[in-house]
Amino acid sequence: MTVIANILIVTTIVVGLIFTIVTMIGILRLPDVYTRAHAASKSATLGVLSILLGVFFHFWLKEGHFSISLLLGIVFLFITSPIGGHLMGRAAYMSGVKPTELTVGDDLKDAVKEAKEKNLQRLKD
Repeated sequence: MTVIANILIVTTIVVGLIFTIVTMIGILRLPDVYTRAHAASKSATLGVLSILLGVFFHFWLKEGHFSISLLLGIVFLFITSPIGGHLMGRAAYMSGVKPTELTVGDDLKDAVKEAKEKNLQRLKD
């Protein structure tokens, strides 16, 4: 049983480290704030979740301590991290940060223009 527990613990922590390294490479190499935010929110979430899951398995299987606080931390991170990445990208877009020249589409442009027109119309009424 301890061999299987050790394999599970080491595997989840190594997967977390790999995702964390991918996050670091993505933040350093990607060209603009939008792709960097994507790398930081998606792969960092998976990396930290895997590491926390490995820590949870360690305490549960090796130490015999079932940690509710670690499970709550995993759930909280899983919910809030992608939302934070999305909000950072949205704030950058609303602040006027231009995407790289490699960007092929801007689906949010029409929605923002329409929302501004509605707000202007509402203010006039």
